[in-house]
Order: sequence, then structure tokens, then C-alpha cells
Amino acid sequence: MNWLANSALSVSVLAGHRLRTALSLSGIVIGVASVIIMLAVGMGAERKIVERIEAMGTNLIVVTAEQTRLNGGKLRRIGSAKTLKKGDVRAIVAQCPSVKRAAGAIKRSIIVRYQGNTVKTTLVGLEPDGFAICKLMPDQGGTYSQTEERSRRRVAVFAPTAAKNAFEGADPVGKAVRLGRQPFRVIGLTSPKGTDLNGTDQDDKVFVPLRTAMRRLVNVDYMDTIFAQAADGVPLAQAEAEIRAALRKQHRLGERADDFSVYNQLDLIRLQKGTARSLTLLIGSVAALAWLVGGVGILAVMLMSVRERRSEIGLRRALGARAGDVRYQFVFEAVLLASVGALSGLFVGLLGVWLTHLIGWGPVLIPWTATLVALGASVLLGLLCGVYPALKASRLSPVEALNLS
Repeated sequence: MNWLANSALSVSVLAGHRLRTALSLSGIVIGVASVIIMLAVGMGAERKIVERIEAMGTNLIVVTAEQTRLNGGKLRRIGSAKTLKKGDVRAIVAQCPSVKRAAGAIKRSIIVRYQGNTVKTTLVGLEPDGFAICKLMPDQGGTYSQTEERSRRRVAVFAPTAAKNAFEGADPVGKAVRLGRQPFRVIGLTSPKGTDLNGTDQDDKVFVPLRTAMRRLVNVDYMDTIFAQAADGVPLAQAEAEIRAALRKQHRLGERADDFSVYNQLDLIRLQKGTARSLTLLIGSVAALAWLVGGVGILAVMLMSVRERRSEIGLRRALGARAGDVRYQFVFEAVLLASVGALSGLFVGLLGVWLTHLIGWGPVLIPWTATLVALGASVLLGLLCGVYPALKASRLSPVEALNLS
């Protein structure tokens, strides 16, 4: 028999055992689909992490008054202090040649009142340079100036979510509002930033001059955070070391431990990407295991098929079929099963990725390279799983096969 006739016979045999064929395919389908979906979700999450961090600027360095540790890709608080003062910002700018600019900030919860509407949001007292450092671009109106900062003017810049909640869709620019008990005038609206690494809405904020916040709203003489921007082309580690040295000198720490923490965006990118990649590989490994189980299922079904079809094998051999024809038929059946399973898994996987994106469960990025590898590996798996049953079938003599049947 020629290869075309053998192939047609294999197809007819598989079509005649639909339930067994479907069970053989299921493992490969589940494995390939799982690999595609899990990798798509993992890669999408990894890309989203990088986009969120880069939105704040990859040359951003953050100094916090509290002791923090980067753990699991997130900042964990391990202690607090009230040691960051306005003089620290001036010291960083004056003593750190690798730093382009710096700005202090303080953050608290506050009540916003506008025409009978009362909402709770996050107050951020921020020096004017902080808008450029943190890439907070005005979408409407503008931001406040150094003059307004020094004179403690009661002006505010709203982020989109805070503006939507407070003004219920109305244009906020030029409106008079109350922050706490103090009257303020809205002078600008920032562009949307989305959520941060912890899933917190970065747009549910209202920005006011730092001195205004410290004296008129919060009544403190210390800051929570200093944002610094490294100069172009300067390694972040160098700028970070200069900042640490300047603050230690400013705080007169001597041999004592730091009473502040310094980290940069690249640290967060590396940790978050590492965490996302580890999770993706773990879940992908489980999916790959299901794929291997599918291959074992094909092997088991093919061995069962050899046992059930001994009379067919004996009759074909008696009528002149060669051992190679029998080997080809069984190998082709195994490869065909794996190929159909892989293509079905591809369809199910892409459908799952599309539904994940449609429902909004998270960002997705189709791993085309991994998908092609999974398809090719499935065909190879089918070939390997078909070799032993094919050899076993081809080695049956016609007389033995007919007698056993």
C-alpha cells in the first residue's frame, strides 16, 4: 500500500472510534490551551508592570521617611520616622551632582466638599517640580508655581478619579472647593495614570502646594517622601548613593543606621518582572505536565489499539502489506491525533485569551513563539508516542496475529 492509502485508512480508523479519539485528544487540547492562556496572562501582567513603572519615569528615585524593604516585588513597611524635612530636599539638590531635581511630598486622606457633594480622596502636598519628576502632566488648566508654593496659596490640581467623584462629571477647573475646612480654587486636572503596583488608583488624588498642605491642612513640619530625578545618562545606583550620603550627612547619623529608605524604579521593575516570570513559569509547568499526560494518553490508546486490531494487522500482512506499512499507519495515527489535539488546543487557548481580555480579568499578551513551540512539540510528542506501538504492531507475524485474535 502506498502512503496515501495508509493515511486514508488511519483517518477512517480514528473516525470510527470517535469516543476513544476524543479522549486521546483531550489531554493535548487541555495542555496546549493551558500553556497559551497561562503564558498570555503572565506575559501581559509582566508588560503591564513595566508600563506602570515607566509611566512614573525610569530615572525616578524615591526617598521615604519610613524604613521599607522590597519584598515580593512590593514595598513592605518595617518602621516609620519623621525625619525628612524641607532642608533635605535642598541638600540633595546642592550636594548630589547626579540628581537633576528633587521635590518633597506628604500624603494624607482628606474630605472634599463641592456644592453639597462630599467625597473622600487622597491629599498630596507636592512641590512644583514633583509634577515633572513623577510625569504628572496637566490635561486641563495647569499646575502651581514656585511663587504659589512659597506663599502657601490655596490652589489645587485634581487627578481624574478625584475630579469625577467630587464634581460628578463637571469641568473642575476654576471651581471653588473645600479641602477639609479650607477653601481652595481648582487650577488644573492631570492626565490619567491608572493603578500602581499594589492596584491602588493613582488618579484618586488632589495635589496642593507642599507648604500649604503642611501648614494649612496637616499642621506638620516633616515630609513623607522625597522624589528625585536622576540626570540623563547617569546610573541610578550612582545617584542613589549620592542621595544616601547627603541625607546621612544632613541627619548627622554617624555610625547609626539610616532613618530613611531609598529605592529606584529599576529595582521595582526587576523584582516585579522576576515575580511575574516565576509565577508564569510555575503555572506554565503545570500546564506542560497536563500536555505530557496527554501524550501518555495517546501512547496508552495506541497500545490498546494494537491489541484490539490484531486481526486487522494479521489480515493486512497476509494480503501482502509490509511491516513498514503497518508501522507507518500507527505512527501516522499518533501524529494525526497529536496534531489535531494541538490545533484544537490552539483554538481553545486563543479563545480563552480573547475571553480573558474581553471580561477584563487582566492584561494579556499572546506568546506566539511559545505557541509555535507547543504546536511543534505536540507533533513531536505524537511521533514519539507512536513509535513503540507501531514497532509492536509491525513485528506481529500474520499467523500469530490471526491466532491471537
